[in-house]
Amino acid sequence: MARTEPGRPRIRLDQPRPPRRKLLPEYDPEAFGRLSEKIARFLGTGRFIVWMTVLIIVWVLWNVAGPAQLRFDEYPFIFLTLMLSLQASYAAPLILLAQNRQDDRDRVNLEQDRKQNERSMSDTEYLTREIAALRMGLGEVATRDWIRSELQDLVKDMDERFDVFPPEQTGRPALARDEGDRR
Repeated sequence: MARTEPGRPRIRLDQPRPPRRKLLPEYDPEAFGRLSEKIARFLGTGRFIVWMTVLIIVWVLWNVAGPAQLRFDEYPFIFLTLMLSLQASYAAPLILLAQNRQDDRDRVNLEQDRKQNERSMSDTEYLTREIAALRMGLGEVATRDWIRSELQDLVKDMDERFDVFPPEQTGRPALARDEGDRR
């Protein structure tokens, strides 16, 4: 029997614990992933490069040739460097997140393709076995050409017998032979 300290509630193992308060805010990982993919797609376009180039040119021109009292980032452009570093520090993880999501999708598609290929291969093997069985079965079936050749052989055989033993010699009546029926 478990002992508990006086004044402390006993822990019940047959019931789930009440949920704890979380210190970090909760977010939807799918929504965040979709947003990161959109940003990564934009960062990989020519439009982004053009806008970034225009922004940097305007920034530098403003801080070099603009009115002295309105310049906010003098020559070494420390603030511009800071802003570009900040942009890069956020862009890199967002791009990696988008790539990871794409890898996951590719992995799922690859697995589905592999399963589909396995099904196709098994279906093909089954159909191959069935066709082989049909061919073997057809090898034993009497075809029209085979029956015709057998009948022609029988007719030749009968003609040879009539030539060797004419009907007049055997005492049997002569059969009416129609030459036009045999081909």
